[in-house]
Amino acid sequence: MKALVLFSGGVDSTTCLGLAVKKYGNENVTALSVFYGQKHDKEIEASKKIAEYYQVEHLYLDLTKIFQYSDCSLLSHSDRDIPMESYAEQLDETGGAPVSTYVPFRNGLFLSSAASIAISKECSVIYYGAHSDDAAGNAYPDCSDEFNEAMNRAIYLGSGKQLTIEAPFVSCTKADVVRMGLEMDVPYELTWSCYEGGDEPCGRCGTCRDRAQAFALNGIKDPALG
Repeated sequence: MKALVLFSGGVDSTTCLGLAVKKYGNENVTALSVFYGQKHDKEIEASKKIAEYYQVEHLYLDLTKIFQYSDCSLLSHSDRDIPMESYAEQLDETGGAPVSTYVPFRNGLFLSSAASIAISKECSVIYYGAHSDDAAGNAYPDCSDEFNEAMNRAIYLGSGKQLTIEAPFVSCTKADVVRMGLEMDVPYELTWSCYEGGDEPCGRCGTCRDRAQAFALNGIKDPALG
């Protein structure tokens, strides 16, 4: 069997990549990184180093134009500031609607595009790193278990029953993901999660806060902070 991993270069997708390599062997794993018009390319840079670390085939896809009409604060054409608050605080402000860093139907588009590539590369499974913390409170609805089940069904049927989706962390917290990754010696020091594109993670955006907490709950400092 061959696997394609949706791979951003962050904690969750890197853990997914480590899991796939462990299960299928690096010669049977393809990592797919997607550029979608982010304000920086730090995650893409990280993904290159991690793919080299695991010695897997690494593909790139540019979906920037699809998101040109979105005002998501992560996108380079948006003049909205990236929130420097926890996701819980952001959800209080949105009244339970998706947060401003939600890229419209991003995972749906990523998975659909990945399905086409996976079939062409003779892969039978797509891995992606959605987890329950991201889905909590509807912050990122395309990370939920219900979304995963629906997309898995659609891709399975639409591929002629050749292809399925694996979201191994969909019922896990980010701390659970980190715990699994630490057990597999995932190179978290190479990863990048921060929504800002500085030399160092900002430590204040929602994803930096979640990441720091996940490592703290495992009793260690974030390896990417040196």
